[in-house]
Amino acid sequence: VQLQASGGGLVQAGGSLRLSCATSGRTFSGYAVGWFRQAPGTEREFVAASWRGGGTYYQDSMKGRFTISRDNAGNTVYLQMSSLKPEDTAIYYCAADDHPTADFRLRAGTAKSWGQGTQVTVSS
Repeated sequence: VQLQASGGGLVQAGGSLRLSCATSGRTFSGYAVGWFRQAPGTEREFVAASWRGGGTYYQDSMKGRFTISRDNAGNTVYLQMSSLKPEDTAIYYCAADDHPTADFRLRAGTAKSWGQGTQVTVSS
């Protein structure tokens, strides 16, 4: 599946942004979909996941600030980010997989499909 991430930008600390991960021509039904991020000089980091069968999971530092959700049409997954901090600055990537072990593969960062990334910059 092809993924298109969007919604990044420049925001002040304490502000909010909503990222979108869209797929064209098909829906995310049967897919585990998630978000990762990578800041300069660091390794890619897991952010949040929406599991194949329902349910969500977050990196501890994002709990209560970030929310992952799917739209009713099933072809877009969102990451609502609030109370943003300068350390949230990174390129954010969405990923998806429909393998029977998709949830595991997504959490491990080995999902089959990846979007191109969208830059989020939080100023202090």
